[in-house]
Amino acid sequence: RGYLDNITAIGPRTVGSPENEVLAVNYLLEQIRGIERESTDAHKISVDIQRPTGSFSIDFLGGFTSYYANITNVVVKLEPRNGAEHAVLSNCHFDSVPNTPGASDDAVSCAVMLEILNTLSKSSESLQHAVIFLFNGAEENILQASHGFITQHEWAKSIRAFINLEAAGVGGKELVFQTGPENPWLVQAYVVAAKHPFASVVAQEIFQSGIIPADTDFRIYRDFGNVPGIDLAFIENGYIYHTKYDTSDRILTDSIQRAGDNILAVLKYLATSEKLAKSFEYRHGNVVFFDILGLFVLAYPARVGTIMNYITSAIAFFYLSKKVLQPKPRAVHNLKKLLTAFSLTLTSWVCTLVAVLMVAMFVSFIGRALSWYTHFYVSVSLYGTAAAAKLILVHMLAKKFFYKNVNEQFLGDVFFDASLMIWSIVLAVMTQMGLCSAFICTLWVAFPLLTKLMIHKEFSQKGATIKFIAMYMLGMFVPYLYMLYLSWTVFEMFTPVMGRSGSEIPPDMVLAGFIVIFTVILSSYFINFIYLVKSTKTTLVTLTTVFVVTLILVCSGIFFPYSSDAANPKPKRVFLQHTSRRFHDLDGNVVKSDSGIWINGFDYNGISHITPHVPEINDTIRTPCEEQAPFCGLPWILPVHFMFRFQRMFRVAGLHRRKPAAVAVSDTIRILRAKVICPSHMSLYVRPRVGSALSRWSLGDGMPVASLGGDYFVFYSRGLHAAPWHFWVELTAPEKHSDGIVSLAIAAHYFFGEDQKSPQLYALLERFPNWTFSSGWSCTYDLFVF
Repeated sequence: RGYLDNITAIGPRTVGSPENEVLAVNYLLEQIRGIERESTDAHKISVDIQRPTGSFSIDFLGGFTSYYANITNVVVKLEPRNGAEHAVLSNCHFDSVPNTPGASDDAVSCAVMLEILNTLSKSSESLQHAVIFLFNGAEENILQASHGFITQHEWAKSIRAFINLEAAGVGGKELVFQTGPENPWLVQAYVVAAKHPFASVVAQEIFQSGIIPADTDFRIYRDFGNVPGIDLAFIENGYIYHTKYDTSDRILTDSIQRAGDNILAVLKYLATSEKLAKSFEYRHGNVVFFDILGLFVLAYPARVGTIMNYITSAIAFFYLSKKVLQPKPRAVHNLKKLLTAFSLTLTSWVCTLVAVLMVAMFVSFIGRALSWYTHFYVSVSLYGTAAAAKLILVHMLAKKFFYKNVNEQFLGDVFFDASLMIWSIVLAVMTQMGLCSAFICTLWVAFPLLTKLMIHKEFSQKGATIKFIAMYMLGMFVPYLYMLYLSWTVFEMFTPVMGRSGSEIPPDMVLAGFIVIFTVILSSYFINFIYLVKSTKTTLVTLTTVFVVTLILVCSGIFFPYSSDAANPKPKRVFLQHTSRRFHDLDGNVVKSDSGIWINGFDYNGISHITPHVPEINDTIRTPCEEQAPFCGLPWILPVHFMFRFQRMFRVAGLHRRKPAAVAVSDTIRILRAKVICPSHMSLYVRPRVGSALSRWSLGDGMPVASLGGDYFVFYSRGLHAAPWHFWVELTAPEKHSDGIVSLAIAAHYFFGEDQKSPQLYALLERFPNWTFSSGWSCTYDLFVF
């Protein structure tokens, strides 16, 4: 904990700032040298400070190119006294996003790595392979430092596997949410070594689908280093991730100890593994893995899972076909009844989804989105009860009007089989798609089928007896327990994400969809009880009452989305940029200039809740898109323009314009060369004019990558004492180009120091309510035409 407290005491560690490039680096070096002095003779410790310069393109956030100059990596190699040919990498990052102390993201991981280095260095037991500890200093600048290390550092060539330590929340258990690719032995290493396992291939497939707007250094090591690894992240309390509340005191000592125990054990296992030296030989297919209530992990090759899945679904289909075909004279009748129940079940699911999404749409439309953000029980009371009530209503109506006078036991039996049939089909389809998460469907086919076979006599008895219910619940215990456990993990991860996903995605629609999915899954084998019991009116009335009362309370605004509670804050995120803009014509003349504070609310509610506190910030200050300029002429620090609906520029007078980026340009018919002197962070936007095209440039692999919308975005950052940025772009252009062939804009961002905040920005931030986290900085924007 001492390491963590000392790192966060430095303050925000933004790339390029003295806090990040000098103070944090000096602290790490001081601790590492102290550890080196106390190490045993069994080991050799080498330390290197790397300051790489490079660039790469990435398809994250709509696609952009990243350029970095003179950023900082602190690299430590612990190896046997006689050296080692192969190594395992442990990675953390000590930089933080602006205006935040970054305790969980990612100072705590660096603290854990220092303690692990200390422990291993004092051990008299020699390792077989080297362990490289990378304390990287530019992860928050979209994975720049890891790229500089894996593509340029001489030690990178020896790395055969890695463990990446990250955060999407503050403390709690660290979740293994990515592994591989295609290295089952790595998962087995975690299974064998980790003392407190918490891992899920479901999280891996959700994360890699791109649903969560985040990425980690795992991608860089995988894509640019061709190295397999394990990605871990703290996921608890993501509400204060990347805010000023991410302080060391909020991370429990138990969380630090737990993470340290796990990572130390896995690193030691890998550093003494014969497989590490020949990791490329064990690259064969994916792996299915999931923990059981944090007690242990089940893991097996995906090809084994495929066989198990197909066998399970085949047995279920055999059971269903045998049941339908006997007795033969009633085969057609039985098949018709099963398909009818199958269709009714699917219809009830679709009706439930549509109905609940309509409620979510209504709540969003009236301005009550995120009412559950601070009070999660509201989402269950609103959308969960609506989903359950709708399911029951559809089947009540079917029972009353469609199945009038039909035997109750027969209906209960056929609807159980219908659910089994649906799950068997879903299992086969997911397996065919290659999804490792199909193991969940296996649970929902195998256990219910075994339950049915064990209590088939009770199914034929009249009514739902206590003995029948008890045996039924016992048989369903495993899939239901695991699904509840998985549901907790999913909502723990996703609910806070809805507060930082931009203003385009209605969070109530997303959360309502998740709740419907889990409600449908959990109710799938209880639909038959609607037909077995005499009446479900009481249940339906109770659920409807809870739903109606909750909806009325939500509409009244009683559930305020955000909280400033000191012990458990759930702030609204707002970003403010004090911007000075200038637009130049082909001759270099300024044709338009303005200044103001550009405001973005980072969730679906935009700034609607802030307007009562700062009345000037309202829809009357919407900023129109500058159509002739790339990215609408706005100084985006990253290409996240597609995540926001409206732009607002709060005009302020007397803005002291920060020193803009200095640009020197020489151009020919085809190639434009630029020299830029700028602060530590900058955005470059390029738009070829009509008839022109950007064919090559000196960035990335030389092939320009357009961002979403067609413009080109380059993110630039540097450490201390970086040389001016030189780059060139090559364009194809028509013979006549009197209005220019390319528009080029530069936004310089001031994230720290005396230039960060103007008096006007300070004054505005002071008026924001205490339930907001307001991150502000100054920037300049200049558009040129060449």
